[in-house]
Amino acid sequence: MKVSGMLEGKIAIVTGGTRGIGYEIVKKFLEAGAKVALFGSRQETVEKALGQIKEKIPEAEVMGLYPALGEYNEVEKAIQEVQESFGQIDILVNNAGISARESIYEYSPEEFDKIMTLNVNAVFHCIRAAVPFMKTQGGGSIINMSSMVSIYGQPAGCGYPASKFAVNGLTKSLARELGKDQIRVNAVAPGVTRTDMVAALPPEMVQRISATIPLGRVGEPEEVANAVLFLASDLASYVTGAILSVDGATQV
Repeated sequence: MKVSGMLEGKIAIVTGGTRGIGYEIVKKFLEAGAKVALFGSRQETVEKALGQIKEKIPEAEVMGLYPALGEYNEVEKAIQEVQESFGQIDILVNNAGISARESIYEYSPEEFDKIMTLNVNAVFHCIRAAVPFMKTQGGGSIINMSSMVSIYGQPAGCGYPASKFAVNGLTKSLARELGKDQIRVNAVAPGVTRTDMVAALPPEMVQRISATIPLGRVGEPEEVANAVLFLASDLASYVTGAILSVDGATQV
């Protein structure tokens, strides 16, 4: 898929950009002509990701930061640094997140709070810190990472689908609130995707999972990144408040 020029002149922030889907989004944005600031959880993972990107895309204009996304002051400082370094902020992708699958009988309040802090509070923090810049420059695009379980739920680990349901609520509400400022807010809801976690599963388990998907296979990180690229680009200039499923029409 040719993406060159789709984001020419745009500045993007991608949280959780050091691996998996986030890393693919960073690469896709760079290939499309954007300058990118990737946020990771630790300095070493950020530096590793930057090294890999520079190896593959030597001309890439990319920077890396590692704020604690659950702490608003750190997020605000990091986003200010991106603004000062690149001059503007056009695109924010809230990709960072964690999951859990404990039964409610073993689910500790501390683990539930941890899920909510990164999957919900951090999304709010990043949006709150970025939208003043977007408003001043005349608009922007925010893409939040949801999940198919925000629609269907899952048989254990209730905190994760609850957090993604909250992400959908933020997306829908902020699309209405920020439309007057020409800031579009959308979400992508992936299904089962070939991340590190899925790659580690036994082949027979992957086959069983694939059998429930009408397209007959799990998704690839690049396919999710393609959906994010579309929503970030001017091709989606009249799309806001959407929760875009990228799940192969998974049947649950």
